[in-house]
Formats: sequence, C-alpha cells, structure tokens
Amino acid sequence: MDVMIKPIIISQHARRQMILRGAKENEVMLAIQTGVWQPAKKGRIHAQYLGDFNDISPVNQKFYRWKTVDAIFVQEQDKIEVVTVIVYYHN
Repeated sequence: MDVMIKPIIISQHARRQMILRGAKENEVMLAIQTGVWQPAKKGRIHAQYLGDFNDISPVNQKFYRWKTVDAIFVQEQDKIEVVTVIVYYHN
C-alpha cells in the first residue's frame, strides 16, 4: 500500500507532546509525507520537517528563526501511527 494513501493517526500521547513542544498537525504530516524516513529506536521510524519559525518558542520563551519537527511513528499494514513528536528550535 502506498504510504501517501494510508491514513496518518496521531496518538493521544503525540498530541499532548505537540501542544507542549509547539508542533502543528500540518508540520507532523509534512514530516511524514516529505521527510526522509530513518530508523528510530524500538523498530520505529522518524522523519523531520524543517520550517521557518521567526517567533518565540513556547518551550523557553526565546526567539528562534527555524523549527524542526521530528515525527516518530510506526507503519502498520493499513495506517501510520504517530507515537510521539519532538521539536527542535534553532537559529
């Protein structure tokens, strides 16, 4: 099955992490759809999206120019499930 037609499900844990870390749902989707898939721990996969930010980070209230959203997920036969999301802010 083509990955682009599989539904992408975001777990409750991942949604909580997105809120705490400042990731948006469309950034997570872009990471999976356009990022390079790489192996992660416990048989998971991760992919990143790098975008302009030019704002204050919700994590430490400092200004950053860019934001990298790292989606960690598992690919199942009929879906992709995001298990967590990490966000890196940088200049």
